[in-house]
Amino acid sequence: MHQFMLNFLLICTLISYCYGCVQNFTTTSFDEGLKKLYGENIVIEDDGNTVYLSIVNNTGGSGFISQNVYESGLFSASIKLPSPNYTAGVVVAFYLSNNDKFEGHHDEIDFEFLGHANGQDWVLQTNIYGNGSTSRGREERYTLWFDPSEMAHKYSIFWGENRVIFYVDDVPIRENYKVNGLGGDYPSKPMSLIATIWDGSGWATNGGRFKINHEFDPFVARFSDLLIRGCASDPNQKPSNCDDVNVCGKITLQNLREYEEFRKQHLAYSYCHDKNRYNHPLPDCVVGPTGGRPS
Repeated sequence: MHQFMLNFLLICTLISYCYGCVQNFTTTSFDEGLKKLYGENIVIEDDGNTVYLSIVNNTGGSGFISQNVYESGLFSASIKLPSPNYTAGVVVAFYLSNNDKFEGHHDEIDFEFLGHANGQDWVLQTNIYGNGSTSRGREERYTLWFDPSEMAHKYSIFWGENRVIFYVDDVPIRENYKVNGLGGDYPSKPMSLIATIWDGSGWATNGGRFKINHEFDPFVARFSDLLIRGCASDPNQKPSNCDDVNVCGKITLQNLREYEEFRKQHLAYSYCHDKNRYNHPLPDCVVGPTGGRPS
């Protein structure tokens, strides 16, 4: 009973820390906080609040990146995915990374949307790694309770000193803590916010069985309501404005039930349950009905 209460309080603390944070802050226009990363197929609406990334005619995709790098924070976007019936091989990503500065030992926190073949559903994948720990992948994959290509939905990442939270439409779907034994696998170096669309035919759909088919393009992803509320990293100054993301709504039993229900109904794969891959669970895992809990 004692351990149960500790876990319960831990989850309550987790969700109360981030639930409702997105509603507390104003969004960021493209010119205020973002810039083009690569590719020609990027369109920014005149008000700067909506960005379209696309793959057209085998052009390889496109992306944008934050103007600053961050040491922690809350990052969110409303995303509408490409809508053709066949999107195999297409990957839409919304993530934090520092691969440009720490190649080979970089950190990353990912939302990845994996395209589908023959009218099947998009797959949502999340991943976390630090210090280049890609050999110890922490992937999770989920189904969604809606069609993400019909309308935009909100996807958010909270990244703190000791925990990472993913949530969809304000429902927390994953939590990872910096537990003992995790070491450099926890992302701790400054990262940029990045959004991309690209051809992942080698692995994205059924392990690469189905490839991108340009007869169905353009594949267009729409990003709006972009929120960057982070602790900017500046080597010449101490970080500022780092604490305001802590001002969040209180947890309710309904919020907690939503978290648990999502994991029960929509978790399709978790590294914490993969006994073929890991003989022993990684330090941040407790193998159980929801997975990914701190021990």
